Amino acid sequence: MTNILLITADDMDGNTPGSFGGPKDATPNLDRLAAGGMVFNRAHVPAAVCQPSRSALMTGLWPHRNGAEGFEPIREGIGVINDHLKQAAYKVGILGKVGHIQPVERFGWDMAADMRQLGLGRNPEAYGSLAEDFIANASHEGRPWFLMANAHDPHRPFHGSMAERELWSEAERNEYPEPSKVFVADDVEVPGFLPDLPGVRQEYAEYLSSSRRCDDVVGAVLAALDRTGAAEETLVIFMSDNGMAFPFAKANCYLRSTLTPLIVRWPGVTAPGSSNDDDFISMLDLFPTFCDAAGVAIPDGIDGVSITPLLTGATEQGRNEVFSVFHETSAKQRFEMRCVQDLQYGYIWNGWADGNTEYRAENMWGLTWPAMVEAAPTNEAIRQRADFYLTRAREELYDLSTDPDCLTNLVDSSDLAPVLARKRNSLSRWMRSTGDPMLGEFQSGIGQPNEHAGVHTP
Repeated sequence: MTNILLITADDMDGNTPGSFGGPKDATPNLDRLAAGGMVFNRAHVPAAVCQPSRSALMTGLWPHRNGAEGFEPIREGIGVINDHLKQAAYKVGILGKVGHIQPVERFGWDMAADMRQLGLGRNPEAYGSLAEDFIANASHEGRPWFLMANAHDPHRPFHGSMAERELWSEAERNEYPEPSKVFVADDVEVPGFLPDLPGVRQEYAEYLSSSRRCDDVVGAVLAALDRTGAAEETLVIFMSDNGMAFPFAKANCYLRSTLTPLIVRWPGVTAPGSSNDDDFISMLDLFPTFCDAAGVAIPDGIDGVSITPLLTGATEQGRNEVFSVFHETSAKQRFEMRCVQDLQYGYIWNGWADGNTEYRAENMWGLTWPAMVEAAPTNEAIRQRADFYLTRAREELYDLSTDPDCLTNLVDSSDLAPVLARKRNSLSRWMRSTGDPMLGEFQSGIGQPNEHAGVHTP
């Protein structure tokens, strides 16, 4: 049986680590982990918000099947990965984000330390110390182990932001260190799906600083693993629970909403420095992969498929498309969205978009959204982009090969009518196969006029 170390970031964009094309010096520890294992460049979370994403990961089921569509517990009777690991004598522990998979008692953690024990989830030394103690105790007991180490960075409030100073007292901020590298606005390149405005640039620099401290946590946990001597018997997985908390990312269904920087290092299984660029992976697939690592049977009825064959490099016959969903914001507002992506096209259905309802979510806090609103009266392109974000179109279609930032909605392009029909059919089949309760509304609502089709924004 193999030990399992699952490390997660909170709200890290899929392109932030250097090993995924991110900024230089943003994530040196993640880059070293990637050099020792395999990276997946088309890995996606099922839902781009924390609790539903994590609940899906730990149950192997879509949110509408496990009951945790928003910030609520999974339904009674739903199995979790800990059940199967504990049956195989695994010691199970969690660091951080304990309350973001509920009910907490359902998981039966042998060790649980939440953000107040971890310097508000931002103290690398605390993570490393507790991880080392947990691994050493499991070794002393002669048991394999599963440790879920959840960094709270780069979730808001970002390092150095006004929001950080307003939320936490000086004493609280002293519980965690500065990142090992602090980014400044002049050093960064704003992602293409956002306008390059001073407020956006400032906030993105703050985000990268928080991402660097997340990387510091990763380094501390991996160093603890090395000190215990258990690294060669341990499957290490790194991922983010969803995209960064900016407009057109977290709490949506765009490419940068669900793309996650998945790194897998499994000694004797993954080849160092390898990558998979073509197969789509869903984080639902980690549940059966953990079962493989633990040598336990994969339960019937889960939605994921083990990626173990892909890890060996023996096959490249994984998914050729991936689905994602969104249901509810942290403020309990419902914005039903569904998405299917393949190597070229991404299709989104916004069940909530009626031309009047306005979208609101936590990705609009901070500096970026206000900067866009302020610039809109004198910049027509930004005005169109902001207006679109508020009300959307019922359907969106993007050519991801030429427009990965999802700037131009092609849903009304006559040349792409066959593509649109295929995507509608694909999503309809998936919704039917998973028992999606929105299937009827989707089937009755597709094909309606799209007010914002063809809008191109910076």
